[in-house]
Amino acid sequence: MFTQTLKERVLGSGLVDLLTGPHGVDRYTEQLDPTWTLGEARAKVVDVRRTTPRSVTMTLRPNAAFDRGVKAGQYINVTVDVDGRRHTRCYSPANAEGSPFLELTVGRHDGGVVSSHLYEHAQPGMVVGLAGVGGDFVLPAPRPRRILFVSGGSGITPVMAMLRTLVAEGHTGEVAFVHYARNPAEACYRDELAAMPHVRVLHGYTRSGDGDLDGRFGAEHLAAAMPSPDAVFVCGPKALVDAVREHCDNVYTESFVAPTFEVPAEPSGGRVTFADSGIEVVDDGRPLLEQAEAAGLTPQSGCRMGICHTCTRRKTCGVVRNLTTGAVSTVAGEDVQICVSVPVGDVDIAL
Repeated sequence: MFTQTLKERVLGSGLVDLLTGPHGVDRYTEQLDPTWTLGEARAKVVDVRRTTPRSVTMTLRPNAAFDRGVKAGQYINVTVDVDGRRHTRCYSPANAEGSPFLELTVGRHDGGVVSSHLYEHAQPGMVVGLAGVGGDFVLPAPRPRRILFVSGGSGITPVMAMLRTLVAEGHTGEVAFVHYARNPAEACYRDELAAMPHVRVLHGYTRSGDGDLDGRFGAEHLAAAMPSPDAVFVCGPKALVDAVREHCDNVYTESFVAPTFEVPAEPSGGRVTFADSGIEVVDDGRPLLEQAEAAGLTPQSGCRMGICHTCTRRKTCGVVRNLTTGAVSTVAGEDVQICVSVPVGDVDIAL
């Protein structure tokens, strides 16, 4: 059997690439093993655990094409095929930096196509696509001495990556962690957190009175966890992030909830042309991604909140406005994120 190094050397040789053209070596090697690809990052699921009623934890072994320089707290784009259609979503791994494996804990959301599919069907041997490592929700260097982590629901995953990284590094400072879940059964990583050395862990349960903390995050919760921390890292719903910002300084944030956009009472009414498909619609004020889907198109997308850039398309002409930043794109031939961009008059999109 090929060793990993020998396999990569053979598959990456110019002669093999010439012999397998025009499709490339990946189209042939993936018939033997879907992860034997040099140009596409993929991972095989090697372990699956369903430790809560609404989540699934998967351990993945990435192939050599994957960029392993993921920092604790960053996200990756995960691609799965559901009913013959390819879907991409961004998830934050929960493993410590430098691990040869990725650990993804996916919370099942009502109506969530990808999360429901993974919760119901993930099993060892499943292969998923990987791409687009990014995000600036990371630990600074040097590490702060007194760190407070706060998370809600599935926002626990990037925080777990940071906690595990600090433990692996032998961080000698003070660390506290406040996690909010609906009830004890849905609190991920409870046993591991209880045994984690040198970390003060407090749970708050929003639909149960069994936690260490009652109610929502506020001054009392801050005082119980860590008064006057040097740095605060919070990931969760917008209401939680806002509450932490109100009571803390030096806050690093990540919100996993897609923003909601109000359709304007008077949309531009301009002509929106999806040039590659020959489809033209009248602007109704919604983001270009939603208008494309309403027209029967199936553009690739991921986070749907302007983070992962999976939905980026070329604007060949016209003007669009980014709903998250307010920036206006007027230059022809500019790439825009269609999940958070709305037309300002006529616009042509390469889609």
